[in-house]
Amino acid sequence: MNIFRLAGDMTHLASVLVLLLKIHTIKSCAGISLKTQELFAIVFLARYMDMFTNFISLYNTVMKLIFLGSSFSIVWYIRRHKIVRRSYDKDQDTFRHYFLALPCLLLALLINEKFTFKEVMWTFSLYLEAVAILPQLILLQRTRNIDNLTGQYVFLLGAYRGLYILNWIYRYFTEPHYVHWITWIAGLVQTLLYADFFYYYFHSWKNNKKLELPA
Repeated sequence: MNIFRLAGDMTHLASVLVLLLKIHTIKSCAGISLKTQELFAIVFLARYMDMFTNFISLYNTVMKLIFLGSSFSIVWYIRRHKIVRRSYDKDQDTFRHYFLALPCLLLALLINEKFTFKEVMWTFSLYLEAVAILPQLILLQRTRNIDNLTGQYVFLLGAYRGLYILNWIYRYFTEPHYVHWITWIAGLVQTLLYADFFYYYFHSWKNNKKLELPA
C-alpha cells in the first residue's frame, strides 16, 4: 500500500458513492449507462472470485465487498426500481456490450500470465474494465445533457485509474521485479479512453459552463 494506491481506491469509492447518491436521493439514473454498469458488475465478479479463499487483509476484503455489492445494487436500481428505472434512457443506451465482453474473454484465454481459471478470470476482468466505460461515454455523447453528478462520477472513475498508474510507477521504482505488462497496458488503454472526456470536463470547469460532449 502506498499513497497513490490509497488515493486511487478512495477516488474509486467516491465515484460509486456519487452515483449511488444520484440514484438514491434524486431517484434518477438519467445519463447513466446500464450497459456500462453491467460490465462493471461482471468485472468485479470475475476479479474477486478468490475473495473467500485468498485472504489478503481486512481492508482488501471490505473494499471487494463494497465494489461487488454496489455494482449489483446499481444494476438492480436501473433495471428494477419502480421509480429509478423510468428515467433510464433505453433508446440511447444501445451499445451492444457483449461485443466487448466476448472478445475480452477470448483475449484472456490467449494472453495471460498463467493459464489457470482464477488467473484467466483476473485477466478477463482487466481487459473488460479497460473498455467498460465505452457505453457510458457514447451515451453521454448522444444525450449531450450531462448533469453535475454524472459528470463527477465519470471524472472520478477516470481519476481513479490515473492514480493507479502513478501507483504502478511508484512500485516499479521501489519494489524489485515489479513488472506486470498486462495490467499496465490494460490500465493505460482505460485511461486513454477518458482523455477526451477529461478535456471537455476541465474546459467546462475552467469556463464555468455546463459540461457537453461533442456528438
